[in-house]
Amino acid sequence: MTTDAAEPLPDRVHLKIMARAPVRILIADDHEVVRQGLCRLLPVDPELEVVGEAANGREAVRRSLRLRPDVVVMDLLMPEMDGTTATHLIRRALPDTQVVILTNVLNDDSIVAAVRAGAIGYLLKETGAVELRQAIKLAASRQSQLSPKIATRLMRTVADPERHVLLSVHEVGVLRLIACGLTNKEIAGELFINERTGKSHVSNVFSKLGVRNRGQAAVHAVRIGLVPFSAVGPR
Repeated sequence: MTTDAAEPLPDRVHLKIMARAPVRILIADDHEVVRQGLCRLLPVDPELEVVGEAANGREAVRRSLRLRPDVVVMDLLMPEMDGTTATHLIRRALPDTQVVILTNVLNDDSIVAAVRAGAIGYLLKETGAVELRQAIKLAASRQSQLSPKIATRLMRTVADPERHVLLSVHEVGVLRLIACGLTNKEIAGELFINERTGKSHVSNVFSKLGVRNRGQAAVHAVRIGLVPFSAVGPR
């Protein structure tokens, strides 16, 4: 008894099987022009697909939970919730979603805090299009890429941690909110923690920075680029 040989699959089926699903990307940046630019820039590569946008950290968390992207491209300085806190919440809730920081912020506290929060990449906005697309692909495959300036600062911090004030993820978020003029109760609400924990974080920030009041903490936040001077609120 003979059996018929299986018919070969059509070429289009072969192509579909061989094709890899594109990396699904969520873009989080409070500047619309940046989001629009990335939405045009990234899909030039057929292996990348933008599935959503967010204009602040809180929206980035909410949309990540709904869309479950492979990679979130995250700015750090955003209203309502900063990128570091958003990164921490996304990575805690969605361990398969990677975060690549794309920002103009170049200071040791922010770099270390972002890495501690779970960011797999940290790039400056001066990064070229090819390098950015490559970093996103690497992130999707759980590989890290840092801008050279970032890598230098991070290595220096690791090599000599005593020279640098290292704030935790929550403490960086607290410092930003202090600078914006929020009370301890308001800070706790923004970070989804209880008021006692929020107050403890404020005290820890003051202690680590060697400052005695909110005004001095705000000056430090502006100096390191965590918030612009225009965002500093009443204290």
